[in-house]
Amino acid sequence: MSKVRVKQEESLSIKFLHQMEVGDSRRLDLYFFLPKEMGINPQSLNEEEYYHSSITGRRSYYSSGLHLPLVQSRFVSQKKRTVEEFRLYLNLFAYQFSVAIETDSKELAQIEDFERFYSSLDELSEQVIHLLKRFRRNEPSDEKWKSYFENADNYLSWLCEQRLLKLLAHAPRTSDFNEINDRVVALCRAEALYRQERSYNSSQTIKDPNRIANKMLLLRRLIQQGVVLKEDLKTLGVGLKKMTTGIATAMVMLVVSALIIKAQGFFSGLTIALVLTLAVIYGFREIFKDDIRNALWRQIQKGRPRWSRTLSDTTSKNTVARQLVWLEFMRKKDLPDAVSQILTKRHSQNKIDAEIFHYGIHTKVSQKDFLAGYSTIQEQVNFSFVPFARNLERGKAKIYKEQDGKISNESVERRYQVNLILALREGKQAPQYARYKITMNRSAIIEITESDLPSGVATMEEAPFKEELKGKSPLVE
Repeated sequence: MSKVRVKQEESLSIKFLHQMEVGDSRRLDLYFFLPKEMGINPQSLNEEEYYHSSITGRRSYYSSGLHLPLVQSRFVSQKKRTVEEFRLYLNLFAYQFSVAIETDSKELAQIEDFERFYSSLDELSEQVIHLLKRFRRNEPSDEKWKSYFENADNYLSWLCEQRLLKLLAHAPRTSDFNEINDRVVALCRAEALYRQERSYNSSQTIKDPNRIANKMLLLRRLIQQGVVLKEDLKTLGVGLKKMTTGIATAMVMLVVSALIIKAQGFFSGLTIALVLTLAVIYGFREIFKDDIRNALWRQIQKGRPRWSRTLSDTTSKNTVARQLVWLEFMRKKDLPDAVSQILTKRHSQNKIDAEIFHYGIHTKVSQKDFLAGYSTIQEQVNFSFVPFARNLERGKAKIYKEQDGKISNESVERRYQVNLILALREGKQAPQYARYKITMNRSAIIEITESDLPSGVATMEEAPFKEELKGKSPLVE
């Protein structure tokens, strides 16, 4: 398993996922090569707007299970654990469980083959049953501990039911797998009855979809406390941008002032011709002022990080990691040599002009200040391709064929191929690379495939990657 995983998240989004340990220094660069025919460029896509609207991430503590006493009998020993420690480990389990079920259900929803879908659905439901049993087996008896357990239990039960019902609602229609379908429905009914018997939610809350959804959102936030890192994002270069605006204005005014002096020397006295000339000069000033400022700012900003992010522990308030973030359109001549070399390996039909969209993130993890018992944080960043898809053309072409004298036609969709090259540098080591091909149309990402790299280019080393569920869950070790 690669150190960094790139995979499809939803119909029009991808994500990368990686884990970092105490003291790590890691630079990740993603180069998206968007064919010019997609119509995506600095004029049609604002980098800052795209960052805030279409790039989302979450960063949290991660454990391989060695520090999850919740699933061990000694966890409920009040002599060894405080209430705060109990809540923290409980939250870690619940958070990782919820992320795992969400991840696996999204992947399962993308399976189109009937047999494979229902087989995976049956396996997922069995894992849910197993994990919930493990979780509930260690329910504490102390009242001051029990409220935390009930909040997490209520949320996990509801989330599992909702995820399974959603899969069934969009499942391929066939009667060949009624037995599996019935088992999953029975599990969902059992969880609903379980919550009702324990009086987790009032009858008014259960009947109102808005109330139950908002209550579960609140419970989700509660179980994230202490696990998900607090993020403080700052925009860099604010003062530099103001200075750039001032310089651009001064340059424009210098030219305008020179033109006004010449105009006054050319016309004698205040005449209508002079007034019209001054109006034209000031009009051109307004036209070119913003263009000059933007061009100057883009030149100054090139290669500089756009944002800084501080990740801190919500419990201890200590800083866990610091990040610098880049997002920009690049010119081909500014690409690293290794990235340019990787591009040369493409087939001739894929060597088309493209806009280069670069996302970079440099993370320095603290040598200390981690929560006791943890040495790893996990980062997941999602990229939405919806802003890209808005510019794409719908398929209008038809393919005709003849058979037995009858002519028929089929509509074909317009597909685009986005190349993605990922570069990873750890500390002072040499960079490692990976290349992916993302095939998409206006409505969905069709597939993501990893491509071979040219000889001589360092590929990402294999590294153990902690799985989230799928039978290898660290939560039940």
